[in-house]
Amino acid sequence: MECIASERLWNRNYIRVMASNFLLFFSFYLLTPLLPLYLDEEFAADKAMIGYVLSGYIIAALVIRPFSGYVVDAFDRKRVLVTCFFFFFILFTGYLGAGTMLMFGIVRTLHGLPFGAATVANSTVAIDVVPSSRRNEGVGYYGLSNNLAMAFAPTVAIWIYSATGSFAVLFWISLFVAFLGFVCASGVKLAVREKVVRDRHLSLDRFFLARGWLMALNILLFAMCWGVMANYVAIYAKEVMGITEGTGTFFMLLSCGLFASRMVGVKSLARGRLTQNALQGAMISAVGYTLFALSPTVWAFYGAAVLIGLGNGRMYPAFLNMFICVARNDQRGTANSSILTSWDLGMGLGMLAGGVLTEYCGYDWAFGFTAASQIAGTILIAVATRRFFMKKKLHD
Repeated sequence: MECIASERLWNRNYIRVMASNFLLFFSFYLLTPLLPLYLDEEFAADKAMIGYVLSGYIIAALVIRPFSGYVVDAFDRKRVLVTCFFFFFILFTGYLGAGTMLMFGIVRTLHGLPFGAATVANSTVAIDVVPSSRRNEGVGYYGLSNNLAMAFAPTVAIWIYSATGSFAVLFWISLFVAFLGFVCASGVKLAVREKVVRDRHLSLDRFFLARGWLMALNILLFAMCWGVMANYVAIYAKEVMGITEGTGTFFMLLSCGLFASRMVGVKSLARGRLTQNALQGAMISAVGYTLFALSPTVWAFYGAAVLIGLGNGRMYPAFLNMFICVARNDQRGTANSSILTSWDLGMGLGMLAGGVLTEYCGYDWAFGFTAASQIAGTILIAVATRRFFMKKKLHD
């Protein structure tokens, strides 16, 4: 078995975990930008109904993630990861067989369960295989895998759909990519952990990191923005701006911003500048969302993508490290599940709000809502979250 105590960051297990995480998110987000169009074309669903159906997986992930953190901390992490990844992979077949809106909604909701559990398990395993002296840096790079997948996958999906005109092709490709992720996760090797003796009484900290509640609220505000943007930008571009294939360019520019920000910001994270990175990233994203909301032009459409990518690429890994710093070493799974639960809840609320606002008030209100939520989160960091973190953190 490979020694995970080595100071080498890019060890074989770390690369496998990075690859499995990338493939997990890539397979899932291949479908995200085009599902509103699919539901509209296949089932003639209105925008509010689209919001309800697509938020099902977020609700399922939200329900499972607190329990996932406890399971990952209490049981064999490799076995938990592989089991969750298998069910995540196999459920892609459900999209191919869903012939009604009800069946599609059920499959989408069920898919959120292994997705939520697998993301918690994978990110916790990533922390295990990173040398403790390089944890901030390792977590920063690890986040590139899912951020880049979330940005590149929609670009690839839109290109594939433009070339084939077939949603079934996308479903099959997602299934295959998820299988490759399952293979990568199965190859990870972990050292045997000492069994943690736990209090038999149930407590909130087994399922949610109560010490990080204010940071969780902050993440929720940011996730609401992404819930609206990721799910409605493609249909907005088509209906309002007359852009079809250009939506792929939007996500490509977003991914470039994410990548550039991560590569620069990881050095700052390695020096422990967590709150500074979080605030700077939130401010940059706030400018991007505001530009998108107030200026419905092509240059603002693409410029906002770059700014949102730059901001999120700096902000999210800083918050992930902050959650880890306020948790005990035996609460790594709980710390991961807590930030992801907050993100899920915000995404779900954003999807629902976006669906209702676009249907009854218009896109201006929906994207104005994203700008307001991002600005509120930025102010919260500046006036409260920074001091809260410094008071609550247990280690660097």
